[in-house]
Amino acid sequence: MNLAYLPSPSQGVWHLGPFPIRAYALCIIAGIFAGVWLTGRRWAARGGNRDHIADIALWAVPFGVLGGRLYHVITDPELYFAAGKQPIRALYIWDGGLGIPGAVALGAVGAWLGCRRRGIRLADFADAAAPGLVLAQAIGRWGNYFNQELFGGPTHLPWALMIDPAHRPADSPTVALYHPTFLYESLWDLGVMALLLWIDRRYRPRRGRLFACYVLAYTAGRAWIEALRIDHANHFLGLRLNDWVSAALFAGALVYLIATHRRAGADTDLNTDTTSGSGSGSNTTSGPGSGSEAGRESDSGTGSGATAESASDGSQGASPSDRDPTDHPTDHPTDR
Repeated sequence: MNLAYLPSPSQGVWHLGPFPIRAYALCIIAGIFAGVWLTGRRWAARGGNRDHIADIALWAVPFGVLGGRLYHVITDPELYFAAGKQPIRALYIWDGGLGIPGAVALGAVGAWLGCRRRGIRLADFADAAAPGLVLAQAIGRWGNYFNQELFGGPTHLPWALMIDPAHRPADSPTVALYHPTFLYESLWDLGVMALLLWIDRRYRPRRGRLFACYVLAYTAGRAWIEALRIDHANHFLGLRLNDWVSAALFAGALVYLIATHRRAGADTDLNTDTTSGSGSGSNTTSGPGSGSEAGRESDSGTGSGATAESASDGSQGASPSDRDPTDHPTDHPTDR
């Protein structure tokens, strides 16, 4: 018998009158707010308008929640549509069941719509949001703890998680201690966040590459964590579907990083990702490397050479957002 273990939560639902307050939902909401906050700070540090992040989040978050639920239901349809099941429960998000790949994929669609309205490149936003996104995942994973779900196999390690009898696997009702995979993934996500912040400050990766690093690092961790889990999952060729999705995303991110590394300077010719009616003026004032940021860089130049260079850039009609995205201001308060 283990003398040390992580206790199961005393409860996962509280009531405010007739209204239930679920810890799972609180964890998701807390993660969203933390992610938006960090993204806003990073966006402002790059010269962008911090208020735009909240506007984009109003599009990205609902799309992300919908995408996460659709991914879960599509990959495990028998949980809701098999004989004897209740299809209406596919809508019960508060009971748990959000797939991160689907949340990120459809959330990106929502973010793209929000970026178009503000004249912002999606790739610029994605790079700013990557650390905040994985921070949100780290916090949201604690919802699985309160729901006592998605744990790993039995273990006698000192950090084993005690699972109440009502939530234990049907084939091992007397086994009480399991791997706390929610904790493993939460800690991994925090490590990924720290890694991304370090990469961004140390190397100033080109546009889109920091988000690719997020995909690469997150899916690498998800692979070994999935191997520990014992919850229901559909398999293909002996592997869980999530393993195949993680492998595909990992490969895609790796190919992207290799391809963009060889295309030095190619992304400087990209235009702002917008066709909205905001006009070209919004394209040079709302994203990272905006006109206001360029002004600050000119003012901080050491002599007339820097001022002349800024004037030359302007005379050629190239907006600051079309320059090398690695040319950021040296001050980066967010990453300190």
